[in-house]
Amino acid sequence: MTKIKNCTVLVTGGASGIGRLMGDMCLNNGAKQLVIWDINKDKLIETTRELRALHYTVHPFVVDVSDLGAIKLTADKVKSEVGPVDILINNAGIITGNQEFSQFSHEAVDRTMTINTNALMHITLEFLPDMIKNGKGHIVNISSAAGMLSNPGMSVYCASKWAVFGWSESIRIELEKKKTRVHVTTVNPSYINTGMFAGVKVNPALPLLKAEKLAAKVVRGIKSNRIFVRSPFMVKMLPFTKGALPVRCFDLIVGKWLGVYKSMDGFTGHPG
Repeated sequence: MTKIKNCTVLVTGGASGIGRLMGDMCLNNGAKQLVIWDINKDKLIETTRELRALHYTVHPFVVDVSDLGAIKLTADKVKSEVGPVDILINNAGIITGNQEFSQFSHEAVDRTMTINTNALMHITLEFLPDMIKNGKGHIVNISSAAGMLSNPGMSVYCASKWAVFGWSESIRIELEKKKTRVHVTTVNPSYINTGMFAGVKVNPALPLLKAEKLAAKVVRGIKSNRIFVRSPFMVKMLPFTKGALPVRCFDLIVGKWLGVYKSMDGFTGHPG
């Protein structure tokens, strides 16, 4: 079990959306202090003010996680001004959807992979060695159902989240083999009811997830050292379904009948 009480929690992209909710819930579970990284200065100021009004200890940092230099500099500030991070939630991400791969620019590919994949690895590299040294810690990596299911219209996003999924599982196994007592939880949600996924088409089998409920599942997953947090139920079944069905049957049932392959047709959400 991972104790949140009296821990220092760092959430990237933590000034709004599900990042804000997870930070709030960690504080409600007794976290000693919350470190928030976010690129949106106004949201960061607003969130910090609201949480400090409730007498929580909050440390805000404006960070562009696409900038490796900014990651290193800010991580050094956190370690010197705040102290060791016990729980790291890699939440920051962007999405580019409703666009065929042939229409992508090289810059859009690089930006998506840098923020959604590379940044998580660089940030973890800054804090993981101290967790190993201290013999405790928990890393949460927000992947996606798109990290388990290919989907037209979001190919680069899928690529970034598949990479997160593979990397996250690899470091979990490494840390367990060395008996480090540092835990890793990989989160694979379907579409969430935030502005990030505005306009997506949903099916009863893959409903739009409520951000509050998902955030609560993640926090419970931290406390119980869960390897995966997957939602809704169909996402939990994806490994079995993909393994059991021939590819064309999977495309027909999941892609066409359940409408997953058309889910991005009306996407209008903001890119970050």
